Amino acid sequence: MAELVPYPFGALVRQMFNELEHNDSIFGLSARKFSTGSQTYDYSVRFHGKPASSPLGPAAGPQTQMAQNIVLAWLAGCRIMELKTVQIMDELQIPRPCIDMETVGYNVEWSQELKLAQSLDEYVKASMLIQMLAASGKVALAPDFDKVIFDISVGYDLAGIKSEPIQSFIEGMKDASAHVERFRAQIPAEYADLAKLPFETKLSDTLTLSTFHGCPPLEIEKIIEFLFRENGLSCIIKLNPTLLGKLRARELLNNILGYEGIEIPDSAFDNDASWEQAVGFVDRLGEVAKSLGLGFGVKFTNTLLVKNNRSVFPEKEAHMYMSGTPLHVLAMNLVAQFRAHFGDRFPITFAAGIDSKNFPDAVALGLAPITVCSDLLKTGGYGRTATYYKALDAQMKDVGAQNIGDYIIRAYDQGLAALNAVEMDPDDAAACRGAYEEGGGLLDVASANYAAWVSAAKLLNTKHYVELVTENSRYALVENAKGPKKVGSQLALFDCLTCDKCIPVCPNNANFSFDFEQVAIPGTQMVKDGATWLAKEGTPIEITKKHQLGNFHDFCNECGNCDTFCPEDGGPYLAKPRFFSSVEEWKRHTTHDGFAFTGELDFGGIQGRFKGAEFSVWIEGGKIRFKGPDFDASFEEADPSGTFTASKGAQVDLQTFYVMRRLQKAVLATTQVNLVKTVAD
Repeated sequence: MAELVPYPFGALVRQMFNELEHNDSIFGLSARKFSTGSQTYDYSVRFHGKPASSPLGPAAGPQTQMAQNIVLAWLAGCRIMELKTVQIMDELQIPRPCIDMETVGYNVEWSQELKLAQSLDEYVKASMLIQMLAASGKVALAPDFDKVIFDISVGYDLAGIKSEPIQSFIEGMKDASAHVERFRAQIPAEYADLAKLPFETKLSDTLTLSTFHGCPPLEIEKIIEFLFRENGLSCIIKLNPTLLGKLRARELLNNILGYEGIEIPDSAFDNDASWEQAVGFVDRLGEVAKSLGLGFGVKFTNTLLVKNNRSVFPEKEAHMYMSGTPLHVLAMNLVAQFRAHFGDRFPITFAAGIDSKNFPDAVALGLAPITVCSDLLKTGGYGRTATYYKALDAQMKDVGAQNIGDYIIRAYDQGLAALNAVEMDPDDAAACRGAYEEGGGLLDVASANYAAWVSAAKLLNTKHYVELVTENSRYALVENAKGPKKVGSQLALFDCLTCDKCIPVCPNNANFSFDFEQVAIPGTQMVKDGATWLAKEGTPIEITKKHQLGNFHDFCNECGNCDTFCPEDGGPYLAKPRFFSSVEEWKRHTTHDGFAFTGELDFGGIQGRFKGAEFSVWIEGGKIRFKGPDFDASFEEADPSGTFTASKGAQVDLQTFYVMRRLQKAVLATTQVNLVKTVAD
């Protein structure tokens, strides 16, 4: 199984700032796609009483697992980070590929792929990198767009959450002082001023519980009460779409939306909490939270367990987890059902099929955070959020709202009906009505009644939107059956369509581009003829494009997403040159072809693996040493065939050497800024 390898903190710092300076991008995301807030609109919300500059956030998933992912989410305008779910079992064997975004979105992954200690380190590193970027002034943020919340996510049973490793992780998130100081010492000297920042050491005191993967329904209440009383955390319960019940869930998915080929097994309902159970424990936990002065709410929803009928995943995987477009309708129906019962008593966070077209609607319902995963795995990746804010700005402008509260009241023209539902002094009501009709700001006029007015509007907006979205064909099979276009050609080590789609669709920033000399790489074969070596010319590799693509192994978990969106067949993560951060990593992964460099460009060693065969190149006595499975050769780089000698072997393919050496020169060139070069330096 491919394993993610955290990048050294000092190298992350250097890569981040060097890439911004030289490439006008950070971790592969162009500065043109940064979402840095608005000079006109105030997107700020509160989460468990804490301010966040926007309700948008990445869902617990591939976008919140490693430090660079979280920084990318921040650059994309996300301000409430639901961190990747951690659990006591941190050595999972996850099938590969594990993500299928061809149509609506499926996965077979679970929780974090890193060890618990690594996860904590990654979250601390991400927090520090974000603070360094903000303080540097190199990312021009709008006023007050710097308020970020990290939200812990854990699962899946009481015993695991009570365990020492999980408790140590939680306490480490509450006080990361030792981790901060350890990483502060690793900041490169050229960023000494930023190393002096008063970095936040309390990363989080809020938590979202994932009630998934067999989380016992009868333990949910006990888990949250334990987290309240023992850890002092404000909590959210992330509930499952199966709360709709068998009849309603299947009616929505299979009949109304038309996804007849997606089967929800009975076990998905039998093993989850029922609606009645959920209503009971939510009500009771709300009272406990209130008595302790802590925040409490719910999230809709987890992904939906369905039968695996996709050829992408291994046949042994009986089930997969559906996300994306159809889940939006199911989750919104649960929001409506929940609010019909509880009103606006509890805050609701949301994750299900969010995209640029429905993000303004989710904001209008007063959901916060509004988290996204599947849409950011599509073409454009993290950069897609720029259209979210563009759409929200357009809606806020259209209704004449400057802040989120006013937008909720005005969004669907439900403001007066909402006002009528609020008990207030008649003179105050008249003033509010006047401000509403005149298009003015509502906060100062409504004053103490503002929160109640917003609350009433949330309920009306929810009913209005859910009725519309349930019948909206945009979420039906007919609009979501066609996958990304394929052109029929096969990827090779060099050259491709160079559309660069594989770069942003990788949530980990594993794929990257580099410049390569447009040459014909000779197909020279050295053949022993008695006591001499003869050069025989074979088929050269014609490099037709300067722009080439590579894969950084340490950040690639072989999820398969870049293969889905690449127009060519073969998968960039499999076909393109794979680079390891070190020879040690290269040696650990003997089943993976690829390259590792040691030392400087002129001339450290090169390790290469082609179809499982291993080759080494290094300098010895002023000459190239080139060693393979069945040969050991030396020659002068300026004239390989004319100076060639070998102590063993009868035939040597010099093309392999040329490929390795040219890749080294290209990737480690002084003009390049990439993860391979940064860690090598």
